[in-house]
Amino acid sequence: MKVFTGSDHGGFLLKQTLIKKLTELGHEVVDLGTDSQNSCDYPDFAHAVAEKILAEPGSMGLLTCGSGIGISIAANRHAGIRAALCHNSLEATLARQHNNANVLVMGGRLVGEALALDILEKFFSASFEGGRHQTRIEKIEIPCERL
Repeated sequence: MKVFTGSDHGGFLLKQTLIKKLTELGHEVVDLGTDSQNSCDYPDFAHAVAEKILAEPGSMGLLTCGSGIGISIAANRHAGIRAALCHNSLEATLARQHNNANVLVMGGRLVGEALALDILEKFFSASFEGGRHQTRIEKIEIPCERL
C-alpha cells in the first residue's frame, strides 16, 4: 500500500521511526516533509498529505505533530479524509474497522516509541467492516449547510 507521510518539527522524530516500520511492513512510503526539527507549520503537511491521498484512491496517510491535534484538524478539513488521532491500539483498530479512517495521526510529544509502533501496526493491519458503519461514514460527507 502507498502511504503518504507528513509532520511538523514536533512530530519529526516519531515520523522517522514510523516510516522505518512502514517500510519493514512492505508499504511504499512517500514522505512529504518536514525533513528536520526546525520549526515549521503543521497545516502545510496535513494539506499536502490529504491532497495526495485524495488524488490516489487506495492510498493512506500518516501524520504526526507535537500533540497530533492540530495536524488532524487540518487534515480533516478535506472531504474524504478521515484522520484519526490515536493514543492506543484499540483506537487504531476501531478507527479503521468502524470509521474507515485513511490517515493515522499521533503526537510525537505524547506517544512513546513502543506504543506508537504497536498503534501503527494495528491501524495498518485492520480493515473497514462496512455494514452499519458505511451509512455513518456517508453522513460525515454531508455539507454543513444541509445539517
